[in-house]
Amino acid sequence: MNEILQQHFPQYKEQIALGHVPQAYKALIQYLMGVRNHFINQYPGEFIVGNFYQGYMDMSYFPITPKSLKSQKLKIGLVFNHEVLRFEVWLVGQNKQIQKKYWEVFQDRDWNKYPLSPTPKESIIEHVLVNNPDFGNLDALTQTLEQGTLKFIEDISEVFE
Repeated sequence: MNEILQQHFPQYKEQIALGHVPQAYKALIQYLMGVRNHFINQYPGEFIVGNFYQGYMDMSYFPITPKSLKSQKLKIGLVFNHEVLRFEVWLVGQNKQIQKKYWEVFQDRDWNKYPLSPTPKESIIEHVLVNNPDFGNLDALTQTLEQGTLKFIEDISEVFE
């Protein structure tokens, strides 16, 4: 870890001093927390919305557990992938065993509605909601995220009906 700090710290310090990265990161995190609050306020009886995970500038997300998936111990992650600058929605298990079990279920079903993750390590299914998001119109972006997430939840829930 010392080598990493030593090697990358000068660039880190330079970027912090410029101010763009900290300001953009702060605004992005505030926006994501606002999206989380939107789901809490819009769907109080339908979803359990979990805590916000800020991340290590790799991904930031919060989990949404629909009633339709709770008994299977599955949840939906609304993810901002910092590395490729896009919003994604993931199907994840409550733990690694559940995740592996349902990854195999979807694999055996010849599932083709959304791409199955290559391995069940981080998720079961990952779907891109918005590539290169337009942060100039946050209301429209929130609506797009909401609609895409609700459609994903509906499609996944149909498997368990």
